Amino acid sequence: MTDSATTTSTAGPAAAAAPERSARVRLLLGGAVLVLVALVAGVLLGRITTPSAGGPIPSNTSAEAGFSRDMQAHHTQAVEMALLVRDRSDSDEIRLMALDMATVQMNQIGQMAAWLQLWGLPAAAPEPSMTWMTRPALDGGSHESHDGSAEHTHTPGEPMPGLATPEQLQQLRDAEGVEAERLFLELMIAHHQGGVDMASAVIERSEHPVVVDLAAGMVRAQQSEVDYMTELLEASS
Repeated sequence: MTDSATTTSTAGPAAAAAPERSARVRLLLGGAVLVLVALVAGVLLGRITTPSAGGPIPSNTSAEAGFSRDMQAHHTQAVEMALLVRDRSDSDEIRLMALDMATVQMNQIGQMAAWLQLWGLPAAAPEPSMTWMTRPALDGGSHESHDGSAEHTHTPGEPMPGLATPEQLQQLRDAEGVEAERLFLELMIAHHQGGVDMASAVIERSEHPVVVDLAAGMVRAQQSEVDYMTELLEASS
């Protein structure tokens, strides 16, 4: 066998795999671009389709303003986790759910940012995060946790309900496949439960129709997703 033949035989499998790897890279990059376009479009659509905020304009320290700012931050982490698992999962079910979550929550981020602009309020809060949630509800009572088992309390400035820690986010970044999927489900269930608490709290503290309508929709959607993710988590055990 000649040297050239030996070289061709040795390089053959690697050379054959190169186009496949290149195609996979192009597919991943193309998918990432489409996701980015969808998310940006979601934010813009949220801003454009936000209905006029009729009625009294909320104050800078109102529950409506505080919820708008804090839920944007809360949603931002959910979007990050959804995109992380989408890149690490081989499950079409998980990937589709993650993309849907990211798209919906980016749209809602756009809506809440638009509220603040319509109300003439700054994006930056004048007080520690979640301060609004420590104030009495309209009926004078306090807020219970998502499952109604205990009174919900929160210290202003501390991490919002359900947020993953930096260490947990790093674990998700480092995980792959089934491990990443299970960790995502565990983190997102807690994250959604915290979101339900926040949305329920603003409903108890606001009569603004636009805010109450969006918050009520969040409660319904995120509780439904919690139930679905719990089923997926139990099935993966």
